[in-house]
Amino acid sequence: MKTTKENSTRRLVSADGASVETEVPQKQQSLSQKAYLKLITLISTFGGLLYGYDTGVVNGALPFMSREDQLNLTPFTQGLVTSSLLLGAAFGAIFGGRMSDKKGRRKTILSVAFVFLLATIGCAVAPNVEIMVFCRIVLGLAVGATSVTVPAFLAEMAPAERRGRVVTQNELMIVTGQLLAYIFNAVLANSFGELAHVWRYMLVIATLPAVALWIGMLMVPESPRWLASKGRSVEALNVLKKIREAQRAKTEFNEIEHTIQEEGKIKKATFKDLKLPHVRRLVLIGIGIAMIQQLTGVNSIMYYGTEILKDAGFSTEAALVGNIANGVISVLATFVGIALLDKVGRRPMLFTGMAGTSTSLLLIGILSIVLKDSSMLPYIILGLTVVFLAFQQAAVSPVTWLMQSEIFPLHLRGLAMGITVFCLFMMNFLVGLLFPVLFDAFGLSNTFFVFVGLGILSLLFIKRFVPETKGRTLEEIEHSFQVSEERYLAKEKRK
Repeated sequence: MKTTKENSTRRLVSADGASVETEVPQKQQSLSQKAYLKLITLISTFGGLLYGYDTGVVNGALPFMSREDQLNLTPFTQGLVTSSLLLGAAFGAIFGGRMSDKKGRRKTILSVAFVFLLATIGCAVAPNVEIMVFCRIVLGLAVGATSVTVPAFLAEMAPAERRGRVVTQNELMIVTGQLLAYIFNAVLANSFGELAHVWRYMLVIATLPAVALWIGMLMVPESPRWLASKGRSVEALNVLKKIREAQRAKTEFNEIEHTIQEEGKIKKATFKDLKLPHVRRLVLIGIGIAMIQQLTGVNSIMYYGTEILKDAGFSTEAALVGNIANGVISVLATFVGIALLDKVGRRPMLFTGMAGTSTSLLLIGILSIVLKDSSMLPYIILGLTVVFLAFQQAAVSPVTWLMQSEIFPLHLRGLAMGITVFCLFMMNFLVGLLFPVLFDAFGLSNTFFVFVGLGILSLLFIKRFVPETKGRTLEEIEHSFQVSEERYLAKEKRK
């Protein structure tokens, strides 16, 4: 590859099979183009903010919701109320992925913003457990749809060299939503804790970002890659020119068109595509990465942090304030992750993050036994959960969502992400449902030791199967897997 001061050369294969070199300008965006891309990123990631708030708010709402004069929750129904959102999210990922492929990324996000609004109001006024669970499932459908659509939308909008930074803005908004939930929970609980129904005010706040998302998406363009895949080439090029330097836009558009022509030889994406070895391999890797994020046990802390800190010795009000530390470190760590992703690489970050989270949980488990009667235990547990979340949010979570948006071919990106994120949320659902039951039956230490064992298995999976995607365009990533498959099949044929 030849490089000059202003340009770099990328070798592409044209539709007729000829090898050609194209110049990719290093001065890729004007200030106005960068600002427009930032605006698109900010607006679309309000979906991530809603995801974070709706999953984090239950952390503080549960103690009040569980009172006898409210919903009178048991450990099992606590898990059911918490995890029902995640059950809905699993199916929302499937339907949202298919809808985004068919109707477009923008229209899908617009639709789910309205669902967020209605379901949030339903949760806030729910008179009993049954209606609460139903509304949380509907809310989960919106969470799952945005979890698939927003990262794909951002990946298709971002230039290759900034894709890690842009896509992980969604993860930043997720943890920001959780932090806001913890802050509002603590403020409302300490100011209006005498009101038995204070939890309803905690929940209804989420209507504000839902309205902001819907209004904002009216001003955002459709993904150029999706437009091109539907034959709307002029619109696709025009969108690219708004977020890229002119020559870079044309070069990228030609690359997208070539990829679409190649994919045109493949029928419309269906589950039958899983018969293709390289597609099946990619989906299995995607499922594995998705499962790893949940096997750290992160959501046992994000959903039940208040209960964990209460068990360690804090009062309810103090535990709610302590949870703010978890939210703050999650946001700060995500900034670190965004800075590192396009410098360090996906694989080493994921491996380091898993090692750090597993070690933190091991220490929590051991010290909960050794220092059982110590007055310092609550502060030690809080400190270790902060360390755990630093590794989780700086490495594991950003890499998970970024790689979900990177490794799948364009024509089945929505379908494949739907499948892998379905698996992510089903595992999330099981953690959310079973953690309070296991916690109640076996205690904190033994429950966390289970997550440590799963973390060790996850490290082996990363070392053996997870690919590196840093610094490669989406089209290059797809081509590399196809070439790998062809080489494998040729080798098998020679045998």
